[in-house]
Amino acid sequence: MQGTAPGRERAGTEVVRPLQRGLTVLRAMSRPGREKARPGDLVHATGLARSTVDRIITTLGRIGYLRFDGQEVALAPPLMELGNAYLSAGGLSDALADRVVQLADTFDESVSLAVPDGADVRFIAQATRRRTMSLAFRIGDALPAERCAPGALFASAWEESGWGAWRARRAAGSEEENFPPLPASHTAGTGTEAGFRRRCRQAGKDGWSLDDQLIEPGLIAVSVPVRDPAGRVACALSVVSHTSRHDAGQLAERFLPRLREAAAGMESALAAGHQPQASAATAPEALQDGRGAPAGKGELGSGFLQSLARGLSVLRALGEARDEGLPLSALATATGLPRATARRSLLTLEALGYVHCSGRLFRPLPRVLELGYAHLSGLSFADLVQPHLRQLVDRVHQSASVTVLDGEDIQYVARVHTIRIMSVNITLGTRLPAYATAMGRVLLAGLPAVERSRVVARSDLRALTPHTVTSAAPLAAVLDEVASKGYAVIDEELEPGLRSVAVPLRDAHGRVVAALNVAQHSGSEPAEETRSTLLPLLRLTAAAIERDLRIAARHHRIRLP
Repeated sequence: MQGTAPGRERAGTEVVRPLQRGLTVLRAMSRPGREKARPGDLVHATGLARSTVDRIITTLGRIGYLRFDGQEVALAPPLMELGNAYLSAGGLSDALADRVVQLADTFDESVSLAVPDGADVRFIAQATRRRTMSLAFRIGDALPAERCAPGALFASAWEESGWGAWRARRAAGSEEENFPPLPASHTAGTGTEAGFRRRCRQAGKDGWSLDDQLIEPGLIAVSVPVRDPAGRVACALSVVSHTSRHDAGQLAERFLPRLREAAAGMESALAAGHQPQASAATAPEALQDGRGAPAGKGELGSGFLQSLARGLSVLRALGEARDEGLPLSALATATGLPRATARRSLLTLEALGYVHCSGRLFRPLPRVLELGYAHLSGLSFADLVQPHLRQLVDRVHQSASVTVLDGEDIQYVARVHTIRIMSVNITLGTRLPAYATAMGRVLLAGLPAVERSRVVARSDLRALTPHTVTSAAPLAAVLDEVASKGYAVIDEELEPGLRSVAVPLRDAHGRVVAALNVAQHSGSEPAEETRSTLLPLLRLTAAAIERDLRIAARHHRIRLP
């Protein structure tokens, strides 16, 4: 569904066509299985001219929202800034996500939060159980309201305009077209208006809703509303399971009282005025290199669609909206755009259903999450770092790796090999002693001093080569130097002829969570020359990885292997 009639009327002839078309391309690439595509595929999927598609993907690539991979383009983690803007502005994810995780641990079942999105339901928080039969929904995924428990809760408050929008969505296309992962309905009456209205009346009467295999066979859920301080339903809290564990009645009997208690606690948190974390979306550096307004079109090239970039900067800036929203003046100031330019972007975004206007205030809507968020939020830690490793290997022509600390060892979790007659042969999952490796020393140096000492004390400091540091005191001094300099160089301490340079990877809180390195044969080149060649490129790569990690982890947890 592409927005509301009032939004289209407000936009009128002021629609920013490059912004509209750019969002069309992003929507096309956000459909399951299309997250990576050739330009020709996008021409077919969108109906746009090839020259238009080329300029759009060039612009989105310059911003960082798409990544070029050979002949294809792929969605890139910085695109999550747009969805993060909605999640930050709403504040629900910041206020309640940790409670969702705690509840899932307590119940030993999957737990989710969902919000209404027109005639659909969209998930904004999720904590799943790792089982053979497990929930595959991700943050940003949508379901038709009639096919899930939260939908009946939301629709129970619909006026006739809401039902009209629901009918329009159903008339616009089949469920298979609008919701590709959704299996065809197998429950009689699920899709009829009369059947859905009956479920909505029951949900309104009971104050909770049951999904007895409405989504697909075997999947069951119980949902309760979570209300904001004004008494409006802000979101739905659900516990989700499988008929192999409970039937629908048993699920409700077992969890409904505790689910209601948890919802009451969430309502108290919202009433207490939880303040969402400040968003970095409008930081000055975010508006310089093609991602915002200041850079001139001539500086960025004729293929760059400045109006598309400006419109997306306005959408990002809405992440600072709180309560009812931000006025036009604040958005113009945040983006550095003229008021007229920001206004045209807002009217376009409103017409497309991504922004709501109330009086003079604007705020983002859940539909923003359809722009790649579900796919990108499902990427693992290794998925996030792998493209950066490939780029690094292309530059240095040596293999590159990422490891994490596991006890006294490092474990390889991502790696890209280079093709050479002689190269370092290591596979994923390989473990090596931390004390004798560059990445291990970076990881040890990143620990608090007391913990670092404990790990070193537990390590078997054996001489792996004549050059290995095997005494605790000298090793402690080396680790202090690594912590101070922010990198480590190992020269033939792990294996004769092997040299490695490593830098840390930090999370949004500045904690060292992984290490990045390039290893090569020492050859005849002095170690200092190797360091001076590799270190700047390693640091650039680390900075790019850290940026993606910060954006991707803004509203959900990324598990390290």
